[in-house]
Amino acid sequence: MTRKKRDVPPTERPENDPLFVHADSESYRSLQRRSMPRPERFALGRSLRKRVPRSALGDWKPPGDRPDPVALIRRSHQGRLASLIPIRVGRMIASPYGFLRGSAIVMAWDVAHLPATGIMPVVCGDAHLGNFGFYASPELDLVIDLNDFDEAHPGAWEWDLRRLTASIQVAGRRSGASERQCGDAVSACAAAYREELHFLAEEPLFLRSFQRLDVDRLHETATEKSLRGEIERAAKRARGRTSDRALPRFTTEPGTDDAEGRRMVDEPPLITHVSEAATRRIAEGLDRYLATLAPQWRRALGGYTLIDIVQKVVGVGSVGLRAYVALLEGSSPEDVVFLQLKQARRSVLAPFVHGNTAWHDHQGQRVVEYQQAVQTVSDPLLGWTTIDGLQYYVRQFRNMKGTIALDSIDAAALADYAGIVGHLLAKGHARTSGASMIAGYVGRSDKLDRALRRFARAYADQIEADHRALIRAVSKGLIPAELSASPSTPNTRSAS
Repeated sequence: MTRKKRDVPPTERPENDPLFVHADSESYRSLQRRSMPRPERFALGRSLRKRVPRSALGDWKPPGDRPDPVALIRRSHQGRLASLIPIRVGRMIASPYGFLRGSAIVMAWDVAHLPATGIMPVVCGDAHLGNFGFYASPELDLVIDLNDFDEAHPGAWEWDLRRLTASIQVAGRRSGASERQCGDAVSACAAAYREELHFLAEEPLFLRSFQRLDVDRLHETATEKSLRGEIERAAKRARGRTSDRALPRFTTEPGTDDAEGRRMVDEPPLITHVSEAATRRIAEGLDRYLATLAPQWRRALGGYTLIDIVQKVVGVGSVGLRAYVALLEGSSPEDVVFLQLKQARRSVLAPFVHGNTAWHDHQGQRVVEYQQAVQTVSDPLLGWTTIDGLQYYVRQFRNMKGTIALDSIDAAALADYAGIVGHLLAKGHARTSGASMIAGYVGRSDKLDRALRRFARAYADQIEADHRALIRAVSKGLIPAELSASPSTPNTRSAS
């Protein structure tokens, strides 16, 4: 593909460009400025097709100046715990999907150099198929939505949609679907994204904020029997993933092993206790975290006492970054809350949005606020803190998190589920910026669907090639790897 001037990343255009629209623009900080009327926004979106034809979203050919993907991965290891990097690489080489999960930095470079419209809502930044799942609302309803926001940032909506459709193609191949069936799932995702954008663009701005998908509605939305069955099984598993039910799995009984109270169980190298000095510093950080919560939740959590802290390795992309689980006890040994602290670093999208200039003073706060912006309902205990100069976000560790096991559904159900996540991605984008313009651009025909179908297939080939390159680097001893039984496919993920 020959890149022309229109292919310049949207973030390299000046902000006075009328086609540069992003979620943190000044127009969202005052009630005294009238926004552009909806018909004009639709028209502006349609006009962008001249600048970036929808067919251009299907193009993928690695440019000559594309960085070595292994070099980018090694760059992402800077600042991580060296002892855990082999675990991370081992999870990435286990499968192409494992590679995709750990290589957000690679795809960020790739998509940022492809044609884009310049419409920039808050995006997930890592919107692959495995990052959609169940969790508990503050009312303890089981809902499904995007649920990983480490890379969340204002950015091009196309970036999220490209990553999601490529992940569908890779996941479909792994589960044995044919190329046509994988393409059908990608088309279903893109079509659902378009339809939801058009629907929400016509809704009052305020009402868009209340659109959500709970498990009962999800079951009704699914048309494939195998998907409905898996939804029921996944929902049952998720409802059992609560703090009180985690006690037998993660802790010893009070008084055992001469311990004064309940303790979490070590499972090195994935779960290990931290030193007494580190425990004190993390405890102080958790006290500061309380100030970031809404007053009612600060009071509720303030009734608990911190009794134990461990370091716990989770996921693929996060491995090597500092992550801790804290056990809090309430009025009885069975009244517990698990909190997870995860180190937050600059989003992989940030350099392509604002270069080396930092927009965010605290990366943990960035994760929390953008998660709350994109999700319809969020964990009420989301907050942030700083420990030893490193920035963290904090959330519940066991609040009914779960996901659909894709190895339990057939190709038709994959297409059904791909449509569901396409709706969810559109909902997230529409909550922050540019819904009418995106809807005007994507239109009602299947041109976008066909383009992304072409892109997903080509980029899935690229992921597989990059995966092979990482395997070669490991075999030559250029990068350490330790194979483990932890999740590296779209079908499983660690408890987090």
